[in-house]
Parts: sequence; structure tokens; C-alpha cells
Amino acid sequence: MAEGAQAEAATGSVTVRLRGIGKRFPGVIANDDINIDVRRGTIHAIVGENGAGKSTLMKILYGVQPPDSGTIEINDQQVTLHSPADAIKAGVGMVFQHFMLADNLTVLENVVLGAERLHGIGGEARAEIQRISDSYGLGIDPDRLVEELGVGARQRVEILKVLYRGAQIVILDEPTAVLVPQEVDELFGNLQELKREGLSVIFISHKLDEVLSVADEITVIRRGTTVRTVTPHEVTARQLAELMVGSELPSPSTETSTVTDELLLSVQGLGLPAPEGRPLLQDITFDIHRGEVLGIAGVEGNGQAELVETIMGMRTGATGTIRLQDRDLSPLSTRERREGGIGYIPEDRHRHGLLLDAPLWENRILGHQTREPNVRGPLIDKGAARADTERIISEYDVRTPGPDVLARALSGGNQQKLIVGREMSGDPVLLIAAHPTRGVDVGAQAAIWDHIKNARRQGLAVLLISADLDELIGLSDRIEVILRGRLVGSFDPSQVTPEQLGSAMTGAGPEVAA
Repeated sequence: MAEGAQAEAATGSVTVRLRGIGKRFPGVIANDDINIDVRRGTIHAIVGENGAGKSTLMKILYGVQPPDSGTIEINDQQVTLHSPADAIKAGVGMVFQHFMLADNLTVLENVVLGAERLHGIGGEARAEIQRISDSYGLGIDPDRLVEELGVGARQRVEILKVLYRGAQIVILDEPTAVLVPQEVDELFGNLQELKREGLSVIFISHKLDEVLSVADEITVIRRGTTVRTVTPHEVTARQLAELMVGSELPSPSTETSTVTDELLLSVQGLGLPAPEGRPLLQDITFDIHRGEVLGIAGVEGNGQAELVETIMGMRTGATGTIRLQDRDLSPLSTRERREGGIGYIPEDRHRHGLLLDAPLWENRILGHQTREPNVRGPLIDKGAARADTERIISEYDVRTPGPDVLARALSGGNQQKLIVGREMSGDPVLLIAAHPTRGVDVGAQAAIWDHIKNARRQGLAVLLISADLDELIGLSDRIEVILRGRLVGSFDPSQVTPEQLGSAMTGAGPEVAA
């Protein structure tokens, strides 16, 4: 969009006016005096740390939760939203980060589900879906099964669902978290179409470079309060991040090398067969020394998860050898490997890292249930586990009222800090960190970087898997690229650029550059 058109759009009438929005939960002030104006025909980004109150605010605007104070105006009319149905009637639609689609139904069936009264379930509904798809450049076939669609196409179906219900204000919660760069570009093209048609888009994201490239206005929320609304030309990504956390930020860059001669992990000729077709892992060989961070770069799905799970003993049928401090891990169970000194930050904290409906002190025990301070003899020591959880909460800045809070009640960044604290607490000799800062805000990200750097200085060996190339380059002493289950290149972080790594990750770069 041309600059003049952007300026014209930015001065459009206010479609959403939030004044003095407040929301409290037991022991937590989620929102306190939130004030935001969203204009017609613009993309309005809302950024803030995990736990800053963004999700609560969006739930209020979508009718999931009532505010304790303040007013909501939509198109100059004050509204009270008791449910998402009320929000939809008022023209507000929300696309959640975790998609809500039935894989075994077609696009048409997913879109009309619950909205059958609008256009029925047959030809009229199909025509309306096709019209919306064509109008906004969504490229959706109403008769495709959802299970056949990629992530980007599923997200477009979710957007189509809210447009089908008449939304003029579309809330997108972390819409690029699961998209590859090409899909992000396609999404941003779709958002420009929504703007051109006069819709308002509220864009929640942690990715500040994306926010700066796509938003017309950006509101920063810190500790539940709006601190400033800016336009992208007024701030850099770093200045925006510092507004979010209220202070200057460290970078991921690692200090002087702490790599020693002492070999801690040796992986030789590691292979993992697949049920059919190409092996999941082939001839993986690398060493990690005490005080060293080895980064693994690769496009998702090229064997990173299988490598981590094989080292952790979660996969069967592996060939080759894995030795930790010269001890063969092959015959050991996952529990025995953890007891042998492996800390593990899993890729998916909800599936593999936490019991969401258990209190924090029980989550402190997970994976460490045979070791002090969690046990006394054969029994769990609840008092000691709770006390150690309080220590982790304090040392790792986990923002929560206390150890008896359910893990589900924590923001993503605070859940991740709890996991990092737990895994660092077992005195590991090796830390396997799979996407340790995925889905967390810049403040939590910086804290996790600091903990990894401190552990490295103290002699910990780290295997770091990350999709954030700046993080890999900043934290690693050496980077290996994995492609189709093989290590295809070794790079010196002080010499390599993200572009060179990206080329190697897709098979377009040099075989070895170190």
C-alpha cells in the first residue's frame, strides 16, 4: 500500500474504542486501565511480554470474559459482551493461535458449522464461501478436506470462518507462530486485502520485525497497562522491545569461548530407520565438550525432533552409539538417562513439558521424581518440592502468586521459565534445549538466554535446536545444519550469516563452511 493510502487509512473512523479496561483474577491483575483505539481499514498490532495481559484483553473483546471495569465501544456504540456470540453479532471475530477445525470435515462443513442459519449448508453456503475467498484472495476450495490442507491454508480457513459470520473486526492471535516464511508473506497479502475492504485487523504477535512490517499502529502493553501507541516509522524493533520490558535488553551474543577439552557427549553413526522410505536419521556424528553449545539448524521436519528423542531414549530402533561422559546410553531408559545428567527442555511444552491441570510444585517434580529435593526415601516430599518450586519462581522470575497455582494459569513465557528452572535444577552435565524460546516474549527470551549462557560458563554442555537463526548464531560455539536426516554442513557462528544458514538448510548452500 502506498504511503498516502496508509496515512488515509490510519485516519479512518474508530471501530473499537477501549477505555479503562480492568480485569483481576485471584492474586493477579491481568488488565489495569487499558486504553486503545482501533481504526477502520488498518492493522493494529498489540505487543507485550507473556503475561502482560494481551490474551485476557482479547478474551474480553471477544466476549469470553467480562471486564471488571471500563467500557467497550464498537462503531461508536457502547456494548456489553456476555459471550462470543455477542461479539460475533457486534462484528468481532477471532482466529485463535491453535486452530479449531475438524480434520475429517470439508472446508464448507467447518465454515458453516454453528452458522447454518446464515446460508444453509448447501449451494448457497458454497457460493458465499467462494465469494469471500475470491474477494479477499484466500484461495480456498470449499470442498477440500481440512486434513489435506497445510498450516497456512488452515489459517485462511479460520479467517474465512469469521468473515462468513460477518466480522468487520478480525482478531489474530499469534498468526505467524506456526507459519513458514512463504506462508507469512501470503498471510500479510491477505491482511492487505482485508484492509482494502475496510476491515479492522487486531494483530497479536511476539515477532517484532513482522509487526513493524505489517502494522499501521502498534500498542505496547506492559504489566497489564497500555504504555504507548506508536507507528512503525517511529521505532525500531529494539526500541519496541525495550518499551515492552521497560528496560534495555541484552542480545543473545555469547561471550568468550568456554569450550574445554573434556568430551561430554559423543554421538557416532547415529541412524533411525523409518517404517518405510528414507531413514529419519542417517549417519549423525558429532561431539559436544564441557562448556560448549552446539547449535542445530534446519527447516522443521528434517530430523531435529527425532535426533532429540533418540538421544533422550524416546525412540526405539536406533543404530550407532551415544555416549555421555564415556557411558553408553543405548541400554538405558529415558529416566535413567535423565538421572545420568541430561536436562531436557522439550519442543512442545504443553505435550511434553507440563501437566497443565497440576500445580506448579507437581510440575517441578516431572522427570525428577527419583531425586532430591522431590523425594524422601520412596515417597514424594511435597514440602521440599514446594519450597524448591518457590526458589525456581524467585530465581527464574516466574510471575505467579505461588507454587500451588495450576500450570495452565501461567502465560507461555512463564511456563517456559518454570521448565528451564526445573531442568537447570537437577545439576545436569548436558542440556538438550529444543526451541527454548519459542512463543515467548523478548523479556523471557532474554532471561532464558542468560540462563543458558550462565550454565555454559559453569561447564554445562548444551545441544541447542532452534528455528531462530539469530539465537543459534548468538548462543552457539558451533552450528551444524540438518537436512533430510543428515548433517550437511558445519559453520562457525562468528563467520556465518542467517542467509548462509538458510541456504544450507534448504540444500542450496555449500556442503561445509567452517
